[in-house]
Amino acid sequence: MAPRENDGAGAEAERPEYAGHYRLDSCLGSGGMGVVHVARSTSGMKLAVKVVHARYAEDPEFRGRFRQEVAAARRVSGAFTAPVVDADPEAPRPWMATLFIPGPTLSEEVKRNGPMDPGQLRRLMAGLAEALRDIHRVGVVHRDLKPSNVLLAEDGPKVIDFGISRPKDSELRTETGKLIGTPPFMAPEQFRRPREVGPAADVFALGSLMVHAATGRGPFDSDSPYVVAYQVVHDEPDLTGVPETLAPLVLSCLAKDPDERPTPDELMRRLRSVAASYDTQTFLRAPRTEEEESESEETAGPAADAAESGADGCRARPARRLGRRTVLVAGVLCLTVLGGLASLQWAGGSGPAGKTAVAQEASGGFGAWETEAAGGGMPQCSYGAGALVCGRPGVVLALDPADGRTLWRHDVGGTTRSEPPVVSGGLVQPSLDLIGDLEALDPATGEVRWHVDSPGYSGLRRAGDMLLLTMADGMVTGVDSASGETRWSHRIAGQTVPYFTSFAGDPDAYASTVSDDGSRTRVTAVDAATGDVRWDAGLEGTVTPVGAADGSVYFLVGGATYGDATAVVRYTPGSGVTRRVTLDVPVAAAQAGVRGDTVHLMGAGGSLVAVDMASGRQRWRLETGVSRGSAPVSDGRHVYVTAPDGRLLGVDARTGKLLGQTRPRFGADSDRVPASLPAPVLAGGYVYAGAPDGTVFGVDGRDPAAW
Repeated sequence: MAPRENDGAGAEAERPEYAGHYRLDSCLGSGGMGVVHVARSTSGMKLAVKVVHARYAEDPEFRGRFRQEVAAARRVSGAFTAPVVDADPEAPRPWMATLFIPGPTLSEEVKRNGPMDPGQLRRLMAGLAEALRDIHRVGVVHRDLKPSNVLLAEDGPKVIDFGISRPKDSELRTETGKLIGTPPFMAPEQFRRPREVGPAADVFALGSLMVHAATGRGPFDSDSPYVVAYQVVHDEPDLTGVPETLAPLVLSCLAKDPDERPTPDELMRRLRSVAASYDTQTFLRAPRTEEEESESEETAGPAADAAESGADGCRARPARRLGRRTVLVAGVLCLTVLGGLASLQWAGGSGPAGKTAVAQEASGGFGAWETEAAGGGMPQCSYGAGALVCGRPGVVLALDPADGRTLWRHDVGGTTRSEPPVVSGGLVQPSLDLIGDLEALDPATGEVRWHVDSPGYSGLRRAGDMLLLTMADGMVTGVDSASGETRWSHRIAGQTVPYFTSFAGDPDAYASTVSDDGSRTRVTAVDAATGDVRWDAGLEGTVTPVGAADGSVYFLVGGATYGDATAVVRYTPGSGVTRRVTLDVPVAAAQAGVRGDTVHLMGAGGSLVAVDMASGRQRWRLETGVSRGSAPVSDGRHVYVTAPDGRLLGVDARTGKLLGQTRPRFGADSDRVPASLPAPVLAGGYVYAGAPDGTVFGVDGRDPAAW
């Protein structure tokens, strides 16, 4: 494809000569996000440079999405993607440079040569399964896998375009939020529950992509994207033309239920049963001629949207002769070694939880450590009574915060866990996320101090030194955490069936009810010790309490429960004053933490935002590159977040700069994102976190750059 003249509107604005210090040569194409150019680095490396359209460069929301794309692309750079060489998302025209990869997109290949043969299909599916495995392992969900986002290089397929959000004109919208993606390759949950999209959505897209490669069409075909959406959610896929050896595997990828789809690892195992061996080389039908090789330099590149080219955004430049040397991409995903973990010694824990690795001591006598916690799932921990109290499904254990030694272990019921055990009333409350009998444990020994048969409650919350039990009929009972005795029992005025929110160090509990039209939220603060109502207020909009500090309560407008968070509200009951700060860009499915006058929000897609309620402005926004994170916690100097792959991120609380991160700690199901991510725990200047591999680890929180 020859370079094109730009004859679209605003053509002059789309003609940058340089991106950073890279001179832009021929234009590869233009799509919804930006223009893709061929460029050369100073050393002569051939690059593909995406430059954002001028009309979007001034849009703060779109600029934020581009930052997120850059961060995600950097995170997944490896053997199955186009490695990021350089980028500047803060430039007047944001840009990203990736290694140039010769080869057509899958869309171009099928359009040019027709459907692939069974051998090519098997190799394509194997290569893409490997790519998704590595992408998911670093906590990224692509969400827009489609034929134009797969390059067929000589050494295997490359997945490109990690801009998982799109300009408004390429999005479908519903009343519940934005549906991001390309309808023929979207999973049912992307239409039904767009906030709950996980790695399984990429597997569904892989199934649709394989049907396209085998037949030239998708499994759900219509001229209307809305009809396609209906077919994806309700109809069975059309696999006519898919080879019989691959059809069952493709059909499993297209299961309506995400839990019924295979993981990328399972796909690779099943592909090995289809053929005893396969390679991931040579997708093209025959060696290309010099003319075809020259053409590929004009048409191929790893940048998003090049295949969706239009007339705008490209113009001819004086031709410069570029070499035809094939660039082979070979890379590995490197694991960052946890800083300071030198001279590791394995020492048996004092309990049955397994091994403990203790590092050389840092200043102050604290050594970074990690220990294997008994049970299954990601450990969830809290700090109290001088110990780190952790839980996994079926077990609670106490760890020495200095070295990770197991102090005691106690078996509990339940096969899931969504909250950590906590210390309340001087005792360990082991399972506040389960409905059943109540019991409390001695924090020194783990022995049962009191046990109460299940009183038939439907909601349970710890607040201060009390346990609040909500019955199905709206009756609330206050139980003393120290003794298990009932202190009070009555209804809460203004709340029909109150389910409470509470915060560490705050003796009150908060119940809220949203009006039918969502215009107001009634919030009631209850003294947990007596059951008395401290205050009752009506706040504008749909709000959720997220923290309390210095006599004020903080709320998100929207957020994890009600969609994108659009603002933060501070309500001070003593004066009745409300302050609202609107976010520069909404934060999807936000979780929040409060430190003084600052609220930190962590959103789906990896956005971490700091809002200064004292000054009434957003302080900073960081695109972390993770698919999602835990609720953020802060010690005032740093903000800490747990990632799905077990990394602990440390961010400068003042500037929003990422200072350091621990190594990934993958679990057995490394291609699955955990259902809930426990927040890091701060105690005595140190940070503790759980990971998908079942370990709990502790690091010095004073210097994240040394992790």
